[in-house]
Amino acid sequence: MKILVLNCGSSSVKYKLFDMDNQAVMAQGGVEKLGLPGSFLKFTTPQGEKVILEKELPEHDAAIQFILSVLTDNKYGCIRSFDEIDAVGHRVVHGGEAFSQSVEITSEVIGKIVECIDLAPLHNPPNLKGIRAMSSLIPGIRQVAVFDTAFHQTMPDYAYMYGLPYDLYKKYGIRRYGFHGTSHRYVSHRACEILGVPFDKQRIITAHIGNGGSLAAIKDGKCVDTSMGLTPVEGLVMGTRSGDVDAGALAFIMQKEGLDAAGLSNLVNKKSGVMGISGVSSDMRELEAAIADGDKRASLAMNVYNYRIKKYVGEYAAALGGLDILVFTGGVGENQWATRTAVCKDMEFMGIKLDESRNTGMRGQEMVISAPDSKVTVMVVPTDEELTIAADTMEILGK
Repeated sequence: MKILVLNCGSSSVKYKLFDMDNQAVMAQGGVEKLGLPGSFLKFTTPQGEKVILEKELPEHDAAIQFILSVLTDNKYGCIRSFDEIDAVGHRVVHGGEAFSQSVEITSEVIGKIVECIDLAPLHNPPNLKGIRAMSSLIPGIRQVAVFDTAFHQTMPDYAYMYGLPYDLYKKYGIRRYGFHGTSHRYVSHRACEILGVPFDKQRIITAHIGNGGSLAAIKDGKCVDTSMGLTPVEGLVMGTRSGDVDAGALAFIMQKEGLDAAGLSNLVNKKSGVMGISGVSSDMRELEAAIADGDKRASLAMNVYNYRIKKYVGEYAAALGGLDILVFTGGVGENQWATRTAVCKDMEFMGIKLDESRNTGMRGQEMVISAPDSKVTVMVVPTDEELTIAADTMEILGK
């Protein structure tokens, strides 16, 4: 079964084509600068060659049509015709309270995704454009929606409610939803597979950390808490997002800086985080280079970033009643050993003890990095959200 996975953003379309008979990646790449001058498709051929094809792509229909043409191209393609694609799996950011699992896309499902646009105005509209484009380009193709929020729908009400008037929850759905759910689900399951332990009997914290980041607390196979909230701003300090901030401070800033709601949203989403603190970059590699050159604000930004993760690990261990497995994933979690060291430092009191030779000696591969006498197993598990989306698609359509 060949499954195309699409992740449609406002100015990008990422894709992977899987042969699910052996879970092989047949093709992968993405359109960047969609709707802007200089748009292009960047992809990797089956032979491993990296190719960039420039073309003006004004909207999602044109981008996806271009992707499909390359997949069937005599020179770069890996399939002969669109008919070889059995189904499409879509990443959909927000499913609200309507979806606690992946579903086959119907007109009713599309209606529910539309209802969630207010909760994810930057993400759900391009996700819908991808769905509609595929329906137009390959009429009758079966499609599945895999929601970032679905895995977190098992959170108890006392974990997802804000201390705001209850009427606001009933009227507008103001509550904590969480994101990165597909990644948290994949790496928590995969960690248990590697260790040979039952998923439904573990206390797990998964740390998906990178330019964006969130933690999830998973007990007996269910997510019981996560650090992102109504939007992806809440929780950790991120590349350009502020993470947790006193709401009173935001009201104060609005008044002093003369910001409206859009201005405040731009501040906490695009001008804050490690970039806002350091004044250097949101890229952790550039931040590390600045630290090596003695930049004190860069050091401060890194310390704030690491400290917030550490605090959430302690918080979630308390919520779980203890901890069995701690998993790092995401761009920073998989590759930045210094952040893993900072997070786990002085955590022996709760059973976390790293093997520093293992921790510093690896990048981007599955590995246990805790010491043999650590009571908590600490791991690195590279995430694979696309494979999870493809697997969900195959399972649902197989039924």
